[in-house]
Amino acid sequence: MRLNEVTFTDALPVDGYGPGFFRIGGTVHHGAVAILPTGPAPWGGYDDTATLLAVADQVDVLFVGTGADIAHVPAAFRSALEDAGLGVEAMASPAACRTYNVLLSEGRRVALALQPVLPA
Repeated sequence: MRLNEVTFTDALPVDGYGPGFFRIGGTVHHGAVAILPTGPAPWGGYDDTATLLAVADQVDVLFVGTGADIAHVPAAFRSALEDAGLGVEAMASPAACRTYNVLLSEGRRVALALQPVLPA
């Protein structure tokens, strides 16, 4: 089996996560975070659409990590983003991180908004 090293252009991949934090491009970020074409940024959760809408013209799909488990995102949040032309895909944060990394390695125009995985 031949293994190839993944390259991520200028965007930063999610290297890991744990209780309340994400490691993005080697740097630890605590709490909710968005990974945008402009880099990682604190994210205020579902009430903070402005952070995500600021890059709507640079992104085709936004993956929303809903925490440890998959959950529906609020309808108003989804509508605001979809009205701006962003595709919104909600999934558990671990799955969102993996999916984002795969599509990022393919050079796709993706962004990620993550709720932290909290200990049970």
